[in-house]
Amino acid sequence: MGTTFLARSCLGARRAGASVPVRDPVPLPMSLALTFRGASGEVTGSCFEIEAGGRRVLVDCGLVQGDRDADARTRAALTRRDARLDFVIATHAHIDHTGLLPRLGRLGFRGRVYATPASCDLLGVMLPDSAYIQEKDAEWAREREARRGSRDTAVDEPLYTIKDAQEALRLLEPVAYDTTFSPAPGITACFRDAGHILGSAIVEIWIAGGEGAAPFKLVCSGDLGQPGRPVLPDPTPVAEADALIVESTYGNRLHKTLPETYDEFSAVLSRVLPRGNVVVPAFAVGRTQEVLHVLADLARQGRVPPLNVFVDSPLATAATAITMKYAHTLDRESRDLAQWQSRHPDRMRVRFTETPDDSKAINAIRSGAVIIAASGMCEAGRVRHHLRQNLPREECAVVFTGFQAIGTLGRALVDGARAARMFREEVPVRASVHTIGGLSAHGDQGALLGWLAGFRRAPARAFVVHGERETQVGFAALVRERLGWPSVEAPERGFRVLL
Repeated sequence: MGTTFLARSCLGARRAGASVPVRDPVPLPMSLALTFRGASGEVTGSCFEIEAGGRRVLVDCGLVQGDRDADARTRAALTRRDARLDFVIATHAHIDHTGLLPRLGRLGFRGRVYATPASCDLLGVMLPDSAYIQEKDAEWAREREARRGSRDTAVDEPLYTIKDAQEALRLLEPVAYDTTFSPAPGITACFRDAGHILGSAIVEIWIAGGEGAAPFKLVCSGDLGQPGRPVLPDPTPVAEADALIVESTYGNRLHKTLPETYDEFSAVLSRVLPRGNVVVPAFAVGRTQEVLHVLADLARQGRVPPLNVFVDSPLATAATAITMKYAHTLDRESRDLAQWQSRHPDRMRVRFTETPDDSKAINAIRSGAVIIAASGMCEAGRVRHHLRQNLPREECAVVFTGFQAIGTLGRALVDGARAARMFREEVPVRASVHTIGGLSAHGDQGALLGWLAGFRRAPARAFVVHGERETQVGFAALVRERLGWPSVEAPERGFRVLL
């Protein structure tokens, strides 16, 4: 694909995160700049631009989600100039990290997009799904404007189409974990397992210096998983970096332990299911599969009544199939539990809905159902229909297992909203609402500090991103205090720094 791959595995250095030098480096001018184009002062919209020796590179290219002005900001995030980017590296498949790739292609970008094989497989279903939502949103906006008698044509155009998404998939270049690759002369990179979702990666990037100079090493954490969680391995330690970009989504709190999570989840299920339903808004990729794991484990331990589980998300169904394709990369406990479940269907029955009619049929069930549906922040998708049916019922419950961004319906429910606006009507909230943080795919404050402590020396520059502004600033201060790192910054969106 026009790419020079370095045929040397980093497997021997994986756990130590040893530095990998650039082979036969092409000298680049020593100017190196980093621009924080997204996920600064907020959790979504991941996008970081590297400029080195006349080359322009993006790490991630994600959608902004949650805010009222998210759509306008997303539309303004990329320009025609970005069509001339040299390449893109995607840390993982979540849409807030990759959802603008079809938009980038629509603007004329024809470079390569590097990601792990599992991320490439997931993007094969996630980008078309995102494009379908974009097309539907544009269609609804046109209908709304027509009802108002408006002729505003600005709402006619979707951010991108399914065709754009399919074209973007042609740009993907899969690269396995722990294998160095050279996406451009003078630049070398390597993916390490981030333990966040299937295929998620920490990115190590080496940029050749001038004559006789050592390569400059930049590390991007992507989203880091919580150690000791089911399904995925722990995040890979990294030992060295000249500059570091690290996430801080949960940099201001500690998650509940896994035993506490099991206790709380089993208590909700045992109390609610005899009389009502439990709705679990869950991201289709990663979270749904982990929730299924926990439910199966609770059933195996006999801590809950026999479970009747519906996974009402075509995307989650596809993502679960991809997860099974990579079952050999999952932890042993997950493989054993999957075998147990297949032998005991009476203890936990799981049905993956396929059609809209299948989804609607779930609404006729008044008790005993665990309904897992996307989206995880309740901003779109089938979960909103299930919330409309179950929120008004005090015998039901809603269980959140992941981060809820400011401005989303999920955040409003977590914060105690007494009513929710859905489908042009006010829906009263009488169901109990629970947040079970122990299933978060993001590392908590302790996990983030633990991963950072794995560096043998402090990076010359460290930048904290992927957090709401207060969290981002607070975590940067905590790293300076706890680890003694002298230069830890919390950049704002648009900040550009010369390295």
